[in-house]
Amino acid sequence: MNTYIALLRGINVGGHKKIKMAELREMLQQIGLNDVATYIQSGNIVFKSEEVSVEKLEAQIKKGILDRFNFEVPVLLFTNPDFVRLLETSPFKDQEALEANRIYYTLFKGAVIDDYIAAIKPEDYPNESFKIEKNCVYLNCKLGAGKAKLNNSILEKKLRIIATTRNHRTMCTLLELSC
Repeated sequence: MNTYIALLRGINVGGHKKIKMAELREMLQQIGLNDVATYIQSGNIVFKSEEVSVEKLEAQIKKGILDRFNFEVPVLLFTNPDFVRLLETSPFKDQEALEANRIYYTLFKGAVIDDYIAAIKPEDYPNESFKIEKNCVYLNCKLGAGKAKLNNSILEKKLRIIATTRNHRTMCTLLELSC
C-alpha cells in the first residue's frame, strides 16, 4: 500500500468551493482510498492506496469531488519521498523565518517551462526572496504572506500552470502524517 499526500487547490477560501472535511474524508473512502486523514480546512489530505499511478488517483479524486460537491477542484498529488525532497531542497533554513511562518512552498501541477521562469524578476518583488524550481517556488515572505506580491495567483499567471501554496508548518505536518 502506497501513502500519498493530496493538495486541493482553492477550497474553503473566501466562502467559495466549500467542503467539510468530514464529508471529504467520507467521499474519499467511498471511492476506495484507505486511512484517509485531513489536516485543517484547506484541502490537505493524506491517504493510502494500492494504485501506483498518480495521474489515475488525481483523476479519481477530482471526479469524486465533482460528483459529490458539484464543482471542479485541481488536485496535486505527491508521495512521502516527494515531500521529503521538497523540504530538504528548500533554500530557506533560517529558524527565525521558519518560526515566524514566513516560508512558503508553491507547488505546481506539472513542470514549468524555463522561459516562463526567466520572466519572473527578483527586483519586481523586493520584500520576497524566492527560488523557482521546475515543480516548486520556495518563497520567503519577509513582510508576511498577507503582504506578499509574489502570490499563488501571480505565479499561476506568469508561469502558466496550476499551483497551490502551503506554509512550512503545513508541509511538515503533512510529511509527519504520511509516515
